Amino acid sequence: MKKVLIVYWSGTGNTEAMAESVVRGVKEAGAEADLRQAAKASAEDVAAADALAFGCSAMGDEVLEESEMEPFIASLGSKDLEGKSLGLFGSYDWGDGQWMRDWADRMKGLGAQINGEAVITQLEPDEAALSKCYDLGKRLAE
Repeated sequence: MKKVLIVYWSGTGNTEAMAESVVRGVKEAGAEADLRQAAKASAEDVAAADALAFGCSAMGDEVLEESEMEPFIASLGSKDLEGKSLGLFGSYDWGDGQWMRDWADRMKGLGAQINGEAVITQLEPDEAALSKCYDLGKRLAE
């Protein structure tokens, strides 16, 4: 059975709701979903997964959350991500999504294969955003 690791950081619950929709999609497609908060995830978890989904809200000047998510992402190398299918998702309050474009470029630079467009939503995810997260989970499980 294919294993999809979903790692996220959420300050208000918005990105957590998105992560839960990714999990539903993974399970609906018949794969195993491993949902973890960034503080409880490791490079070893990433290496053991067949596919990945990472979610984080935009913080500050459109950057990843700095105390949990950024250290997790910084711990990953190309040996962990090379050739892995990866979906990205998250919410934001201001700006235009630059944090997500930067994050996608960073992950591509480490060899990850970005699976479709990142799912971003302003503030609380609506049904359309949750549906896109669900679809992301299904794609990652294939």
